[in-house]
Amino acid sequence: MDGFIALYIFILAAITAYEVISKAPANLHTPLISAACFINGIVLVGAIIVMGKAETNIEIIISFIAVMLATANAVGGYFISASMMSLFKKNNKNTGNL
Repeated sequence: MDGFIALYIFILAAITAYEVISKAPANLHTPLISAACFINGIVLVGAIIVMGKAETNIEIIISFIAVMLATANAVGGYFISASMMSLFKKNNKNTGNL
């Protein structure tokens, strides 16, 4: 029964995330990506904790994959967020001001 509850919570979270992201204006996407990176960091910590408590080989393999995917997701999100934030910086060369 616990698996069904976890699946139910996952589906609710996915629907909520879709609704929030789809209704957000374009100028809020950068802060949403930054918040998603923060959440990915929390997921990474959780994956590391699960990996530390893994006992069988299959649990170790699955938790290792979870750690790698969470790391890639968090690091990639931070790079994307940084590149998007660089788009908002003013370029002094083109303004004519010294």
